Amino acid sequence: MQNELAEVWFYNQGWTAHDFQKSCWKAISKGQSGILNAPTGYGKTFAIWFGVLKSYYDQQNQLNKPKKKQLHTLWITPLRALSKEIHKATSQVSQDLDLDYEIELRTGDTTTAVRQKQRKNPPQALITTPESVHLILATKGGQDYFKNLEFIIVDEWHELLGSKRGVLMELAISRIKSINPKLKIWGISATIGNLQEAKDILLGEHNKGTLIKANINKQIAIETVFPDNLEKFPWAGHLGIKLLDKVVDIINNYQTTLIFTNTRSQAEIWYQQIITHYPEFAGLIAIHHGSLSDEVRFWVEEALHEGRLKAVVCTSSLDLGVDFRPVDCVVQVGSPKGIARFLQRAGRSGHRPDATSVIFYVPTNSLEIIEGDSLKYAVSNHIVESRIPYIRSFDVLIQYLMTLAVGDGFQAEDILQEVAQTHCFSSISQEEFDQCMALLIHGGTSLTAYDDFHRLELVDGLYKVTNRRIAMRHRLSIGAIVSDLMMRVKFLSGKYLGSIEESFIAKLNIGDVFWFSGRQLELVQIIANDAIVRASEKKKGVIPSWMGGRFAISPDLGIAIRHSFKNIHKKRGVSPEITFLKPLFDEQERLSKLPKEDELLVEYIQTKYGNHFFFYPFDGKLVHEGMAQVIAYRLGNIKPATFSIASNEYGFELLSDTDYEVDDKFLQKLFSPQHLHQDINSGINVQEMAKRRFRDIAGIAGLVFQGFPGKQMKSKHLQANAGLFFSVFSEYEPNNLLLREAYDEVFDFQLEEGRMQQAFERIANHKILFSRPEKLTPFSFPIFAESFRERYSNEDWQSRLEKVKMQLLNG
Repeated sequence: MQNELAEVWFYNQGWTAHDFQKSCWKAISKGQSGILNAPTGYGKTFAIWFGVLKSYYDQQNQLNKPKKKQLHTLWITPLRALSKEIHKATSQVSQDLDLDYEIELRTGDTTTAVRQKQRKNPPQALITTPESVHLILATKGGQDYFKNLEFIIVDEWHELLGSKRGVLMELAISRIKSINPKLKIWGISATIGNLQEAKDILLGEHNKGTLIKANINKQIAIETVFPDNLEKFPWAGHLGIKLLDKVVDIINNYQTTLIFTNTRSQAEIWYQQIITHYPEFAGLIAIHHGSLSDEVRFWVEEALHEGRLKAVVCTSSLDLGVDFRPVDCVVQVGSPKGIARFLQRAGRSGHRPDATSVIFYVPTNSLEIIEGDSLKYAVSNHIVESRIPYIRSFDVLIQYLMTLAVGDGFQAEDILQEVAQTHCFSSISQEEFDQCMALLIHGGTSLTAYDDFHRLELVDGLYKVTNRRIAMRHRLSIGAIVSDLMMRVKFLSGKYLGSIEESFIAKLNIGDVFWFSGRQLELVQIIANDAIVRASEKKKGVIPSWMGGRFAISPDLGIAIRHSFKNIHKKRGVSPEITFLKPLFDEQERLSKLPKEDELLVEYIQTKYGNHFFFYPFDGKLVHEGMAQVIAYRLGNIKPATFSIASNEYGFELLSDTDYEVDDKFLQKLFSPQHLHQDINSGINVQEMAKRRFRDIAGIAGLVFQGFPGKQMKSKHLQANAGLFFSVFSEYEPNNLLLREAYDEVFDFQLEEGRMQQAFERIANHKILFSRPEKLTPFSFPIFAESFRERYSNEDWQSRLEKVKMQLLNG
């Protein structure tokens, strides 16, 4: 199938179309929906875009006169930066080919005046976000806006899939498909483990669609940065900055480098250290993360485009599809926690066909070096994570029903039929839907007495919101992104720098200095939601910590790490990482034992601090935290004891004053997969965890109003209000859908019960190696360091820990 527009434009660029691009154009011309999977930098956008353009102009040519301009395509992206990138690329095509196909942006930055103009006089294509689609549905006549829509394109679908924003997308598509049954839906996705499922969820159960995979093997060069000396007793974060000089050498060897860190705090630290030790980089290096102001981020993105920056220290804020051609090298500081994330970041470099993506892995402690071997194994064997979609997210459904009611209104039975076609709500019952409706109509079983919860009225057969105040509040609350309350950081002059979580600012005193946006700032005063600051010359300052920074290694990376232990025992043909770590493994084996891939090591060590159990499942910090509490509960049942718990990505520690008689039978009983759910409920304060989770659910469902822009409610008030609903539902309505959802999310996402169950079942089939070392081992020391840090948080714990390490080395 020829695509003349594409042929002309590609010819003018001096490009040849890839087979996957031609396949997309052919499928789109046949009226098919589908999903496209191709490496970054190979023209995924144009593979879809020229299919859209051909379809539009074919229709125009079939009409005797041009149609009145109507919205033809909705292109949805998860990030504003990516929206801008798509807008730039597609507008360039219209300009180069002198097309009358208009493309506009609608994001959180779009002014009210522009939005109103877009409503009255729509462009042919609108590039926007999931939240903005729901905002359009929440306006009068919003549904008519989509009645002539031909295409919905969801970019980076894998990124939305494993979140409630993905549920927002499923619901919006279900409505637009009913408005326009001829709608064609296309997704663009990076490689994920469940690509077929991702397609089925996006397109819906009755749309078979097509899956187009690019047959292109993107070359990735992975190199681990080794320290000069191996620390046999490593601890987290200790090594990273020690490799600063080596990272700077990498920066100097390449045109432009992105330095990825896992947290915003880490990004601030690395930026500060580079500028402090290498002041010649001033003006050539920048920082980019999600809490900085739009102005700062846009400047960095433009400077990257134009090749004016030598390096940018960043977080996941630059993970996605933005095309920075000058970037030819990526540095990953610390474990990437997941293979897909590592591949995504590697793909930021060599953003051109046939260019090799270059990524350097910088471990933050000696043991983390092994992940260099694990990542290479995972990449070469095409191991990549699945994205687990949310199901039965009733908070999002309740918000969606309000959105429709604030807009044109809806008939309940029609909407139930539509939402039941989505993956998220395929199991919804009439009774559950009725409970959602009851909560909106009269507050349900528990809240009937309160007028604020009488939100919907039946008007001419349609459920609508007639109260303007309730409608306005709802429009301000649309979305499924939740976080701690953010406080704006401003200079005395009023210049806005970005936002920091209230919980961090609350710990500071006036006059305290902290690092933010790459600057040393002194807190001057707090006015409402603004932290007023001024520049400071003080050398010492704290680094903000953000709650969003906690995530653990993925199950697939865990498999790859356990596989690396297979190589530890080989004599020949091992990777540079395993070779470098050999002295550490030799020391581990000398003091204790060295596990293989299918073995679990348990160490029981007695020190002046007490009796330490160390377990090494290699399942990630979050899973270990849950496992530790279950094991502590089971140990307490054998002999009552009080435990302190510490964990890292590789294992966990239980420390107590109580001595236990340990043998193989004892350990097998501890790790039995039987009665696990019961023991989780008994050993962990699940109710408290559910109560915290409920705050987010209550916010999304509209039970708790988060406040007006710039005047958000304080997080402690939000927690108190949500806690009140949690208590009322727990006492008077234990089957409340939102209450049940809070518990389900705790088990599924916080405790990762499924992964814990798999870990216990795997260990039941493993050999358990039991060891009683006389002192701390290379494996146990990093976990011990975690608990030591907590114990001496107000003292100079680093020098104390260094003394303990020296005793181990000299002992």
